[in-house]
Amino acid sequence: MKKIVFALAISAFAMNSYAAMDHSSHGGGNSGGGGSASCEKIRFEKFQPENLATVAPESEFAFTAFNVEKPEQIEVTVKSIPVVVAAEAKGNLYRVKGKLPAELKNTTARIHIKGTTKVEKCNGENGWLVTISE
Repeated sequence: MKKIVFALAISAFAMNSYAAMDHSSHGGGNSGGGGSASCEKIRFEKFQPENLATVAPESEFAFTAFNVEKPEQIEVTVKSIPVVVAAEAKGNLYRVKGKLPAELKNTTARIHIKGTTKVEKCNGENGWLVTISE
């Protein structure tokens, strides 16, 4: 009787091990390649005015944000000065607009964009340079 119980226990263990190996090989569940940790990295493109353009003080700028769930994930700074932006949903992306800070004149500045998510590997960052006239 002990041999039968022992054999059943070994069989059950072997089946569980096989099921675990099979499950993990296809990327499903929490430990595989899929699950809640998968995402598409946030991207920023289509900058206006274009890179290295000369613009007037307090000029408007715009860009397109991809793979952003909500506009609150987007943070914009110009020469480390936070800038308030407005985002308009356009399908599965956002068109984001802002204005250069009034105190920036006669300088070159980087419009720096950062997008943050709960999963660090999905965060995105980009930007471009503009020359601000007097």
